[in-house]
Amino acid sequence: MIQSLQGIGMTSLRTRERMIKRLMDQGIRNHKVLAVMRDTPRHIFMDEALSSRAYEDTALPIGYNQTISQPYIVAKMTELLFSSSNRLPKVLEIGTGCGYQTAILAQLVDHVYSVERIAPLQKKAKDRLWDLKLKNVSYVHSDGGWGWLDHAPYDGILVAAAPPEIPEMLLQQMAIGGVMVIPVGKGGSQRLQRVTRTESGYEVEKLEPVVFVPFLSGRK
Repeated sequence: MIQSLQGIGMTSLRTRERMIKRLMDQGIRNHKVLAVMRDTPRHIFMDEALSSRAYEDTALPIGYNQTISQPYIVAKMTELLFSSSNRLPKVLEIGTGCGYQTAILAQLVDHVYSVERIAPLQKKAKDRLWDLKLKNVSYVHSDGGWGWLDHAPYDGILVAAAPPEIPEMLLQQMAIGGVMVIPVGKGGSQRLQRVTRTESGYEVEKLEPVVFVPFLSGRK
């Protein structure tokens, strides 16, 4: 790889430890999530020019008008996904992006099925996860609103872009007892939501305000 997995200076393990302390101060409590985020080299998922900022608590550009979410949001969404179960065999991720969230999930679940609509981003993400020897991930270049019906139902679904409302196709691909974590809304009115599928329907919890790129249809 061009960038060191170990990291130096502002990408060193010491810098990662400061990120973990900040996440704990922000209320993240899941020790497995914290451990995986400590051990995952976030700086390799962005251009080298931005790698020194990788462990700041901010979203950063990754090209194609997309961003890598701030560490707190990655940790929060992952923690929410595990809110009702310590084990999630199959997770659907909508929006592979640079692959960082994918890498976090791949170390916590049996298998990740990741959908990305922008082919060059997906290619980069696959290469990075291969370098990290994370091979329990399947990828498809597709419209995220369709989900990935071939492998449904899913124990968890994590969505990394904000639709104005929750796509019906994604709701249909949830297993009974499954959890979806998704930002919903337009512009400055987005809120993170946790959806749990029950025997009789869906329970929706509206959580904190967030800012995500819009959920777009089609492929590029």
